Amino acid sequence: MRHLLAAALICTATPAIAADPPPACATPAFRALDFWLGDWEAHWAPSEGDSGVGSNHISQSYDGCVIEEHFDGHPGQHLMGHSVSMYVAPEKIWRQTWVDNEGGYIELSGGPQPDGDFVLTTGRRPSGRIARMVFSDITPDSFTWRWQSSTDGAAWNDAWVIHYTRKK
Repeated sequence: MRHLLAAALICTATPAIAADPPPACATPAFRALDFWLGDWEAHWAPSEGDSGVGSNHISQSYDGCVIEEHFDGHPGQHLMGHSVSMYVAPEKIWRQTWVDNEGGYIELSGGPQPDGDFVLTTGRRPSGRIARMVFSDITPDSFTWRWQSSTDGAAWNDAWVIHYTRKK
């Protein structure tokens, strides 16, 4: 009798087998940066002797929840870096952390804009300036990336403009 009672308890305590839940990061808000995925050639206007050519590899990780960037400025410049970006659903905002081989560490936040651009902005930097990156002119095979700075958050100046073309 004890065995029958134990078997009955086990059967009633086992949850019904359900279909797999949808991935945690499958909603449209998590896909707003997917245009960036892939392998890119990066071209910028030469300055200070730089050749103005580099590459960038962007991929998804952690079940599509994280976008990872691997930037290589060679041969145009020495800069190499890595970023991780993620949509933080409770805050309804994208966050990115950038690190590089020159000791750089930058935290940014933002997301898609009504005009179609995707903008990530820093807080006020030690210099007193605010910085942001702007992805604009986005098509399936190209976009323009701008690193800009401002003292007031209203007027922005380009510090670096990169034209990206998808590698074939």
